[in-house]
Amino acid sequence: MTLLDLSAAAGAATGLSAPTRLNPLQLFLDADIVVQLVIIGLVLASIWVWMIIVSFSLRMGKIRSKCQAFEQDFWTHDDPETLLAGSKADNPSSRVAAAGLSEFRRSTKRGVKDRNATSARIAQAMEGQVAVEADRLAERLNFLATTGSVAPFVGLFGTVWGIMNSFFQIGMQNNSSLAVVAPGISEALFATAIGLFAAIPAVIAYNRFSNKVDGFEARMQRFADKVHAQVSRELENA
Repeated sequence: MTLLDLSAAAGAATGLSAPTRLNPLQLFLDADIVVQLVIIGLVLASIWVWMIIVSFSLRMGKIRSKCQAFEQDFWTHDDPETLLAGSKADNPSSRVAAAGLSEFRRSTKRGVKDRNATSARIAQAMEGQVAVEADRLAERLNFLATTGSVAPFVGLFGTVWGIMNSFFQIGMQNNSSLAVVAPGISEALFATAIGLFAAIPAVIAYNRFSNKVDGFEARMQRFADKVHAQVSRELENA
């Protein structure tokens, strides 16, 4: 009888059967308290990452459609001031246009003394509002960047701690067999796996959403340039 047959017979005699696949829940329950805390933190971070991904996607689509509808109305409306005061003015493009027109009213309230300076102030006001809107869109993306860069190292910390605990168990039991070492190492490596599970979607989403914010900022800047050109023509006639 071979050694494999003897092992199988021993397992059958004791009524035990080796697991056929990994059980993540069991790995978590068997892990050291420090590793468990690391895993819990990474799972919460992963949940928050996915909440940001879903909410940002929905928000970006809604804002894009609102801005597109407003810009179409803005160029066809006879009185932009009335349009800006309406209910459709709650979007980044409307706030950019409002910043430019507000500066135009303040600068021309007592007549135009220096057209170039007035035009520069209007352009500066709209550029500043464009930057504010872009920052407002990207404010929650910092968490994605932080999670993408930090989560693997947090998971690695849990892995290192778990492996240290496994070596401690070897010393306590004076036994270096795989039966003693393997469970602790598996639980420790599970922390690294969770860290990667949280980091990979965060990095992908951050890169994708950053490009979307940059593209949207460029679109708002083009709209601001068109508004500035229109206002500059009115300044020439003032």
